[in-house]
Amino acid sequence: MSATLYVLSTLGGYVLTSALLLKCPGLLHRPKRQRFRCRHISHRGGAGENLENTMAAFHHAVNLGTDMLELDCHLTKDEQVVVSHDENLKRSTGVDVNISDLKYSLWLVKSGHSSDRFVSPECQCEGTDNRIPLLQEVFEAFPETPVNIDIKMNNNVLIRKVSELVSRYKREHLTVWGNVNYEIVSKCFKENSDIATIFCAQRVLLLLGLFYTGLLPFIPFKEEFFEIPMPSIILKNISTKILICALVIFGFLFLNRLKEPEKMSRSQKFIIWLADTLLMRKALFDHLTARGIQVYVWVLNEEQEYKRAFDLGATGVMTDYPTKLKEFLHNYPA
Repeated sequence: MSATLYVLSTLGGYVLTSALLLKCPGLLHRPKRQRFRCRHISHRGGAGENLENTMAAFHHAVNLGTDMLELDCHLTKDEQVVVSHDENLKRSTGVDVNISDLKYSLWLVKSGHSSDRFVSPECQCEGTDNRIPLLQEVFEAFPETPVNIDIKMNNNVLIRKVSELVSRYKREHLTVWGNVNYEIVSKCFKENSDIATIFCAQRVLLLLGLFYTGLLPFIPFKEEFFEIPMPSIILKNISTKILICALVIFGFLFLNRLKEPEKMSRSQKFIIWLADTLLMRKALFDHLTARGIQVYVWVLNEEQEYKRAFDLGATGVMTDYPTKLKEFLHNYPA
């Protein structure tokens, strides 16, 4: 009987301590120093209103007052860091060639190319600079704007070159970088620990496991940004195929191109519902925010999605429609 009481009292003490530290993490952890804080993040510069990852898109978003530009980087054959989501240029330019096989030149992005991810009917392009830019051009054009860099390839030279550019332009305090891949994020941190990193998919799963077992309040983290999808939006978006992480407790990772919602099986819909239920937790977001870890939810393009994310305690939202998000934030209290 005494053993049972001991176990119950120990378990009860653990639960109470965990709950207290979840609410008040400052009792155990010093909050991370936030070098910048962003609510409005333009995904690829605002891929729904301009050609993605172009200077025209970036200028449009910054002129609107975006807090952060999100972009993607690749490396050319002559080791130039260019801003592009895809390694292959077929989707963006119509030319079936890999960036890594080419020396840098002013590749022009086809206006009106057959992809609804590029230009929407309400496109409000503020310029014609639709070529694929160098990362250093973005740094030079927007010296005060935070930039979120997705390192698209597990390439040591790419990581080193991006780090050198960040250091050259003295942007360590305005840059966050990483990828869903654990090895890439590890290399980024090792290359330049002064640049903030994101949680990779593997670390997100670990964090979720810690959260649901009550261990999260006791564990320190070196990452400063928690960037996650909102799984439920796949069930609402009928026309667009979304690449999404469906994150399920205790290590289930589902990273794949999903079918269109109307063609999805019940099991797929259940997985998405479960991932959304487990991941979109206000207690989790509030705890991370209190520890100085910013929470960004992507890629949200509707007012009800914006509202849900901020109501749950997200620090910021990534969107393809910076104008729409700006209008929403105008009426949404900070």
